[in-house]
Amino acid sequence: MTSFLFVCTGNICRSPLAELAMRREADLRGLTLDIDSAATGRWNLGEAPDPRTCVVASKQGLDATPLRARLVTEKDFDRFDHIVAMDRSHLAILRKMRPSHSRARLSLMLDHVPSRAGQDVIDPYYGPDEGFVTTWEDVQTACRSLASTVLGPRP
Repeated sequence: MTSFLFVCTGNICRSPLAELAMRREADLRGLTLDIDSAATGRWNLGEAPDPRTCVVASKQGLDATPLRARLVTEKDFDRFDHIVAMDRSHLAILRKMRPSHSRARLSLMLDHVPSRAGQDVIDPYYGPDEGFVTTWEDVQTACRSLASTVLGPRP
């Protein structure tokens, strides 16, 4: 079974939206996969996603409210096949954390969108509410592409 972990700073904005976007992609393919999200920082551990994350998810027919922020751990490198960072700073942290025995594939979220390779998913936390919509659009596009590559086309 293929598994995915999405990682951002606090696990309350970008990575929960990516988790939900990939869950949707799995559902559209009739698959039950191990999909999760985590943080590189400890600020929000145990907290629900940002209310603006929940609003954007709800407008897509998705429920972010059960999600809780957690810290990425060394065990995640054994549990997940794909660990996807929202920006280059997260990818650098993940590379340093990665145990030498890990076979997890590390990548940058927007590397899965051909015209956006090397770009960061912008952190919407300190900006206007519209930033959460942009983040959703970015992670949805990237998850659709990643899912097509790894899981195959939608039926």
